[in-house]
Amino acid sequence: MRWALTIGRFGGTAVKIHVTFLLFLAWIGLSALQRQGISAARDSLVFIVLIFFCVVLHEFGHILVARHFGIDTPEVILLPIGGVASMQRLPTKPAQELLVAIAGPAVNVVIGFLIFMLLGSLDAEQVARLDDPNVSLLGRLAAANIFLAVFNLIPAFPMDGGRVLHALLAMRLGGPRATQIAAMIGQGLAFILGFLGLFGNPLLLFIAIFIYVAASGEAQMSLLQEALRGLSVADVMETRFTSIPIDANLAHAVEALLSTAQREFPVVDTFGRPVGLFVRADILSALSNHDRTASVASFMRSPVESLSLTTPALTALDRLEGPKTSALCVLNVDGTIAGLVDRQAIAELMMIKAIRPDWRFSRDASKSL
Repeated sequence: MRWALTIGRFGGTAVKIHVTFLLFLAWIGLSALQRQGISAARDSLVFIVLIFFCVVLHEFGHILVARHFGIDTPEVILLPIGGVASMQRLPTKPAQELLVAIAGPAVNVVIGFLIFMLLGSLDAEQVARLDDPNVSLLGRLAAANIFLAVFNLIPAFPMDGGRVLHALLAMRLGGPRATQIAAMIGQGLAFILGFLGLFGNPLLLFIAIFIYVAASGEAQMSLLQEALRGLSVADVMETRFTSIPIDANLAHAVEALLSTAQREFPVVDTFGRPVGLFVRADILSALSNHDRTASVASFMRSPVESLSLTTPALTALDRLEGPKTSALCVLNVDGTIAGLVDRQAIAELMMIKAIRPDWRFSRDASKSL
């Protein structure tokens, strides 16, 4: 994510702070300073920092359980709305998804319980006055962790409760149907929160928009993963494509761009093996600054990212999530290029699956219905 600053790395996971979180801290501090002075501003900032430290622990609860199931998490980003753990993929089994989902809120419950044991009691006033710096810091922190656990268990994507609901439904109804129901419930709750937010609470309106957008995105990604499950890259790759020889010049690349609908062109050696990738943006950039006789080898992206024919399609999806990865080359056993997998190919697969969920993708199967 852009505008995120790395503050540390723990167990292979980078912890980042988005600049909007720093602006959020500044806003909290200035508001408290104007209302109650420097001491209140300092206490408010300390409280918010501690809350977000608990949020990081919450996210690492998810991460550690996911790592137990072989799912890596490259980074965690702190936003004003909380933490976001970027897992490479979602758990494949409902039971795993359930355990990963509840691990985060469980961490907050444990933190709240430990603070409660330290204090010996928890005044109801502390629960109701989380934003009051005059109330006990530990008391507010314990109440905030309980609130975080309860809030995250709201049954709406992308909240942990939405994932819990999805896992429980998937155990009975299967993944695709569970995704549809969980997404509908999440969007319905977003509408309710948005309606309540219209009556003087802009925070509810903001949360509603976030939940609705995120629920739609989560549902789309989940459906995409369901569509790709069990398929290999050989089932979804583009087999009709234009490649560019390594000794070609920029004029050759421009002709290929104009004569096809491709946006990514594999650059191949004399044996038909890919040595690089020349994409539309690079062609146009090179054209604006160099002569038509310039070699494509000077502008291609190298080394080329490649997959074998038997690689699961879900692996290709994970690889295409990178901001600099626009296409993947699929290789035959001898290293020659067999096809291309890009985001457009994945999108077309999704359209076909939406129309015919029972459609079989196989290069050896009949193309008829």
